[in-house]
Amino acid sequence: MRVALAQLEIEGGAVEANRERAEEAVAAAADRGADLVALPEIFNVGYFAFDTYQRAAEPVEGETLARIADAARDHGIGVLAGSIVEDLAETESVETPADEGLANTSVLFDRDGSRLAVYRKHHLFGYESAEAELLVPGDQLGVAEFEETTVGMTTCYDLRFPELYRDIAEEGADLVLVPSAWPYPRVEHWKLLPRARAVENQFFVATVNGSGDFEDASLLGRSTVYDPWGTTLASTGDDPDLVVTDVDPTRVASVRDEFPAWRDRRR
Repeated sequence: MRVALAQLEIEGGAVEANRERAEEAVAAAADRGADLVALPEIFNVGYFAFDTYQRAAEPVEGETLARIADAARDHGIGVLAGSIVEDLAETESVETPADEGLANTSVLFDRDGSRLAVYRKHHLFGYESAEAELLVPGDQLGVAEFEETTVGMTTCYDLRFPELYRDIAEEGADLVLVPSAWPYPRVEHWKLLPRARAVENQFFVATVNGSGDFEDASLLGRSTVYDPWGTTLASTGDDPDLVVTDVDPTRVASVRDEFPAWRDRRR
């Protein structure tokens, strides 16, 4: 399976411009033969544009995700629209963790634009961030079948909580997509954590970050795909880019057979 990571330039609060960049990235990924493309965290609003969250929040059925679903169908490509600020009170077609409030929500679309899974970020960032004050955490794992691959979904800060990734591994995930808005100066953490999650669970991990400057932060880009050994398959720098690489889901089983660490685990 060919996977693309759309490292978009994201402008804080510029919803329409950000949507258009996302649609263009879906088309570009399809042109490069990708089967599945992932978008960054809160790609339509900008993670650090906290003052626009309430104004720009949408239901799962809202315009942003409808346009991404259309792009998936028009180009015949799977898309992880990861993520938007979801208005839980307005969402009608998907079970929500609360009757009201906002969530950091990703949706996985099939090639025909149908919804395969919805994931709401479990771990909300509280360190010098308003996210934990503004949003409601999710309570369901994000795992779905995309053709011959079992795809898991997490979001950014989730990387610091390995138990979530083990739960996803136990659900049979071959590949975990991680939409993010990871800023400077925590470059070493960004390089270490997803690689560790790949090694300890022996599956593919693909991190897709944004690019751009906000009033209080700059996104560091460096979207990367790691294989089940923790080896980097493809990566990029801090500028907008499209990372494309091939992922073989059968390699997960072969690595676990070759180095069967799971057999030695004690609960």
